[in-house]
Amino acid sequence: MTIWRRRSWMAIIAAVFALTFVLAGCGKSDNNQNNGGQPPETQGGQQNEQTETGSNETSGGEEKQYYVVMVTDVGGVNDNSFNQSAWEGLQQFESEYGAKVDYLQSQSDADYVPNLNQFVKNGADLTWGIGFLMGDAVKQVADQNPDAKLAIIDQVVDAPNVASVTFKEHEGSYLVGVVAGLMTKTNKIGFVGGMEIPVIKRFEAGFTAGVKAVNPDANVIINYTGAFDAPDQGKAAAATLYNDGADIIFHAAGATGDGVFNEGIERKKAGGDVWVIGVDKDQSITFGHDITLTSMMKRVDQAVVQVSADLVNGRFQPGLTELGLAENGVGLPENNPNVPEDVLKQVDEYAQKIVSGEIVVPSE
Repeated sequence: MTIWRRRSWMAIIAAVFALTFVLAGCGKSDNNQNNGGQPPETQGGQQNEQTETGSNETSGGEEKQYYVVMVTDVGGVNDNSFNQSAWEGLQQFESEYGAKVDYLQSQSDADYVPNLNQFVKNGADLTWGIGFLMGDAVKQVADQNPDAKLAIIDQVVDAPNVASVTFKEHEGSYLVGVVAGLMTKTNKIGFVGGMEIPVIKRFEAGFTAGVKAVNPDANVIINYTGAFDAPDQGKAAAATLYNDGADIIFHAAGATGDGVFNEGIERKKAGGDVWVIGVDKDQSITFGHDITLTSMMKRVDQAVVQVSADLVNGRFQPGLTELGLAENGVGLPENNPNVPEDVLKQVDEYAQKIVSGEIVVPSE
């Protein structure tokens, strides 16, 4: 059994709700209309409170409906990547716990604080900020609202009411680098990043190290677009890399990566022998197996589920949680029909060495 298939708490939840994700598809479900940050109606017209024991019942015996929400970064909730994965996690949490969930999309960084405040002021039990760029905003809102509970993905916020979740993206990226290094036919491999920030640099560093570990002769060509919400820029970046001879491109660029896939699909239809490696989710679900070589799964969805569930169960824990290969927080999808078994075997061998500490993957 491969390392990314370990039955950790994240993998177990993922298995139980895999069908839910397939049925949910992309975007927002019909029964989860964004209501502008307004809280759900409380039973009996009163705000319910969690008891000291963590029970879901109020002092009057009524069951509390939790209100857990998220604010996206500029990539938007339908980015086929990071924000969408977080939203799918909240939908899974809603299904399991009967909670009310909602989101607000940020059109620019100026929206972060107002969007977070809107949810906090309207009584959200837990408010998520999705993404590294929201760190300062989450810190500001947390400090101004010490009784509120907040959580953030990909950034560490030092506040007594904030749970921070980060990932070892470099470990999972190393593994898809192994795939690319073993499968390239041109010895030219591309990487398209969004903004050049620490989290994306971890993707780049791990990917490059994985390629070089199995194919020292390969050249990894780096291209940062400076945006997570610009598919046109992603398409242009991919065109440049393919024109330079790259036959495989790995992107870590949010919705900008949609353009990378679009360029790859066009070239594939024209007879080109090119591939794209997806990020955050199994992007073959969106873009198909004809162009998706594999994906670097980053289980943002399961992190959102677990922290939100901890709140319901009275175990909300501020502070940092870091998830890597050992915790099944990153890795390849369960199914990789375009990757030969001998390559997958080598991927698993490298994964075991990373988990054991024999290989320490660079993060920058």
